[in-house]
Amino acid sequence: MSLPAKPEVPPPHAAMPTPAVARRWYTRWLLRGLAALSLLMGVAGVFIPGLPTTVFILIAGWAAMRSSPRMHAWLWNHRLFGPMLQNWHAGGCVSRRAKRSAAAMMGVCAVVLWFTPTPMWLRIMASGCMAAVLLWLWLRPEPA
Repeated sequence: MSLPAKPEVPPPHAAMPTPAVARRWYTRWLLRGLAALSLLMGVAGVFIPGLPTTVFILIAGWAAMRSSPRMHAWLWNHRLFGPMLQNWHAGGCVSRRAKRSAAAMMGVCAVVLWFTPTPMWLRIMASGCMAAVLLWLWLRPEPA
């Protein structure tokens, strides 16, 4: 006779930072628009190779924290987007999975770029930018 499996307890969420909402109404609306646009771009980045997801979610979290506490709380507690924001808040951490995914997608984009008829300067510039971003990304700490 075996014992029933223990239900897995999710780890406690990091303490959500207190939103610092902008004072002027037009600033709040501009930031809210930026948050919504960044969130849409981040979601699109899940499906479109070469379009970053994490960066857009971080921008969305930053803009939401300054414009809409409700949107920020939703992002912070979201099962997909929340860990990105929480890791970044905990010291600029990026998960190894996100690093590997970004490296793979940038690699695919670089290969496609080098095998399409594009100007050489564009290939070199785009590859250099991707290499710089990857270097920066892999130098970021990983969550504990």
